[in-house]
Amino acid sequence: MRIVMGAQNCGFGPVAELAAVSRLLAGHERVFVGDGVAAAFARANADAFDDIRPGGGRSAEALVESSDRVVSAMDADLALRAVAAGRPVVMVDSLFGFWQLGRPLARIRDVCERLPRSGTFAAADAHLRELSPHERILAAHLLATDSVVQNFPGVGARLAAFAALGPGPVVHLTGPVIDHAGLPPDTAGEGLAEYDLLVNVGGFTNFLLDVEANNDYLLLLERWLGDLLRDRPQFRRVLVCGGPFAGNRARTVSFAGRQAVCCCLPQREVLRQVARTPVCLLAPGLTALHESLALGRLPLALHEQHYAHVFTVRHLDGTLFGRLANRFSDVVPYDDLPEDDRAGTAALVRIAGRIRTDDGLYAAFRRTFNERLDEHLGLTPAQQRHGVQELRDLLGGEPVASVVARVFAR
Repeated sequence: MRIVMGAQNCGFGPVAELAAVSRLLAGHERVFVGDGVAAAFARANADAFDDIRPGGGRSAEALVESSDRVVSAMDADLALRAVAAGRPVVMVDSLFGFWQLGRPLARIRDVCERLPRSGTFAAADAHLRELSPHERILAAHLLATDSVVQNFPGVGARLAAFAALGPGPVVHLTGPVIDHAGLPPDTAGEGLAEYDLLVNVGGFTNFLLDVEANNDYLLLLERWLGDLLRDRPQFRRVLVCGGPFAGNRARTVSFAGRQAVCCCLPQREVLRQVARTPVCLLAPGLTALHESLALGRLPLALHEQHYAHVFTVRHLDGTLFGRLANRFSDVVPYDDLPEDDRAGTAALVRIAGRIRTDDGLYAAFRRTFNERLDEHLGLTPAQQRHGVQELRDLLGGEPVASVVARVFAR
């Protein structure tokens, strides 16, 4: 079977989930199609796919038309191309409960039912143009043959809303969509660690954020790294990994013989470092969090890069992870933060910029960050195990390998 696969260009989360699903389908021909940060991740983890092709335009349509099935990780356009070409499509989604609606779900269902079946992506795309980007993703679920949705608080309510619409796509609830086979063995953490601290910033780039524009978060992180080395002499070697430091953007920050090495690593190497590094900080994305939990590690959340991180931390606020998470609201109140993906993310960019350039706000940022880090470092092994287990209990579900096997047996 030839499977064409693609992922939404928002950080590393969607494409990491796609790669995890792809590794479960190794008996088939798996062709990744896409550009941007998703393609960068795919190329860095090329062993998860059999072929990697650029996305968009007629080339993408030809690939979809030549496929037996399509797998889309939150990429609404790829799913729509599959529907227009009459190919079965599986939607994979870790943010199923996050997508915001400006109109009732039943209205979106009605729009989908009137979708022209002319066989062209352009006609289908034009038909859905009235929908917002979030609504288009839910429309892709309504049009898909199957949906694989990751468990999270609020997902149950959305599943019920889909069920209330009547017969439709088959939606499969699953636990963490991660590369379970790539997790290091339990003995991976034994022996001398290469680093004292791991800071995982993820892919970063999305519909607004970029390493060269709207990058105040990265500039703030760079300022903080120097102060981290000053404030924390116990961290002699720090690994900072993520998309912003790929290729020639890799760098090293030094102070008094201590170093923060900034680079981008293949995903399975990141997992190895998570397993063996004593202290882990991460941008609060769900894929990186699930990977840490699978390795028995309770990380400390970095400040939110975009609005989906705000959503995630809020919904985990009752857990130890959520209570200890760094928030920009520790420094600047969120009273006027727009409850909207694009506008909320733009507000976070402005907040990061204010903190970076205002010495008083930066001092508060540095102090509160140190306070959160002190709390995290002060956790006993029993408290850490409890923090891991409460998240596993909250976010668990049927193993993704079982769900994928069932979907592809249909």
